[in-house]
Amino acid sequence: MSGLGDLVHLAAQQTSTESTRQAVGYPSLFLLVVLGSLVPVVPTGALVSGAAVVAFHQTAPFSLALVFVVAAAAAFLGDIALYWLGHRGVHSRGGSRWLRRIQDRADPGHLADAQRRLDEHGVAVLVLSRLVPAGRIPVMLACLLAEMPPRRFARGDVPACLAWAAAYQLIGILGGSLFPEPWQGVVVAVALTFAVAAAPQLWRRLRPHPDTADPHDASAH
Repeated sequence: MSGLGDLVHLAAQQTSTESTRQAVGYPSLFLLVVLGSLVPVVPTGALVSGAAVVAFHQTAPFSLALVFVVAAAAAFLGDIALYWLGHRGVHSRGGSRWLRRIQDRADPGHLADAQRRLDEHGVAVLVLSRLVPAGRIPVMLACLLAEMPPRRFARGDVPACLAWAAAYQLIGILGGSLFPEPWQGVVVAVALTFAVAAAPQLWRRLRPHPDTADPHDASAH
């Protein structure tokens, strides 16, 4: 009986600890993802992956589902708030600091590409922009310059935020399934997240630029 009592006490203590973590963790995740959507300096993808690792190792039901819902809702709220502020800047005489901040973060080449893809695919391009590292801001700015109504942007942003939350949660689940300790899974998930974010920049650096092509090749034609 004493062994059974100890087991029940340990289970209750573990449940209490998990409840405390959830009470602190989910609101923190929500606020940080919203902040990262408004001011793109917070690695929101890494936050979602890390939270998914912790949820994977918890015994409480629906932990992973809660991470997904909280992350997607926070990303959507942050996107809508940033787009609304930028939309105000487009229609104001002097613009706004939020619009200028978005413009400063958008590479001209990426912006031109985003505008072309927006013309070809419409709001469906928002899904890809959320999944591609550093792709969200140029597409959002392209939508602002095209004077897309906020309601239309919101309709396209819903599946984009859902796909984004699912993708980074899968990275967290992968990290959590590889190691028995949550902190080990968090390290792997965060490393994978940063590797995914750095891959496009590394590819652009390694890819030969058209201007650097061998002039003898051009003169041969």
